[in-house]
Amino acid sequence: MTKITFSVNGESRTIETDPLRRLLDVLREDLGLTGVKEGCAEGECGACSVIKDGLLVNSCMVPIGTCEGARIVTPEGLRETDRGRTIIDAYADSGAVQCGFCTPGMMMATEALLEKNSQPSEAEAREALSGNLCRCTGYDMIVEGVLKAAERGKGLW
Repeated sequence: MTKITFSVNGESRTIETDPLRRLLDVLREDLGLTGVKEGCAEGECGACSVIKDGLLVNSCMVPIGTCEGARIVTPEGLRETDRGRTIIDAYADSGAVQCGFCTPGMMMATEALLEKNSQPSEAEAREALSGNLCRCTGYDMIVEGVLKAAERGKGLW
């Protein structure tokens, strides 16, 4: 067991756990942050996406021991920001949300993209979402949501 201190959605957290546990499990089981989902458990689907120190990562592939001092943003943290609300509204207006399982990961990928490129092309949006799987909506509406978020969020990113 190791004590690990890190920031989650701007709040300092310290846990004592096996350093090889997945960040996904710590977020869901220990911290009750269920916006991250377990889909494939192989880093293929993006349902567990979070932003760690400014980078989009699959939390199912991140040992918690690598998070000492890290800054983690989860879907719960993103939705409390103006950026997050802009993404949510743009996705809703584009019909980009169906079952909701992939949506948090897609939104995290959108945030990561817009942080780096606030006015992406359609091709750039598609590439940024390429690590996230959706079986309900289809990617055209999700890409439309990304582009609407970029347009509406001018000045936020």
